[in-house]
Amino acid sequence: MTESAASPAAYELAQVNIARLKAPLDSPQLKDFVTALDPVNEAADLSDGFVWRLQSDSGNATDVPVFGDDWLIINMSTWRDPEALTAFMYEGQHRELLARRREWFERLREAVTALWWVPAGHRPTVAEAEQRLVHLRAHGPTEYAFTLRTSFPAGVAEPVAV
Repeated sequence: MTESAASPAAYELAQVNIARLKAPLDSPQLKDFVTALDPVNEAADLSDGFVWRLQSDSGNATDVPVFGDDWLIINMSTWRDPEALTAFMYEGQHRELLARRREWFERLREAVTALWWVPAGHRPTVAEAEQRLVHLRAHGPTEYAFTLRTSFPAGVAEPVAV
C-alpha cells in the first residue's frame, strides 16, 4: 500500500501538552492538581480510543524533563482519532481540571499543545514532541504539527522547509 492510499487505521493521533507550573508540585497550591493526576490518568487509560501515554516510574510524566526547563511538565499520549481525544478532554474530571488550569499553570504566549499523526504502534519521544511544538510555533498548523481547531487527515507529513 502506498502512503497516499494508507487508511487512517494505520495511524494514531499523537498529542503533547506542556504547562509551566506556578509553584512546586509538592506545594499546597498544586495539591488538588497532584491529587487528581492518578484518577485522571486512569480515566484516560480506560477511555474509548485511548492507545498510550507517556509515564515514568511514578505513573505519570510530571518528572519527565521537557525543553530543559524544570518548571515545565509534559503530558503526551496517542489516540485512535481526534474525536476520541476530544471526548476525553471535555468530559468528567479532566474537564473540571481544565477549567482550573490557571490556578496551577502560567499562561504561556506560545503554543503549548501540538497534534500529529504517527504510524500505529509508534511511541513518540519527548524530543519528537519538542520538535512538533517548535514547528507549530514557527509555522502555525501544518500537516506536521497541528491543533484540534486546525487538524489534518492521517498520513505521513514532513516539516515545512525553512
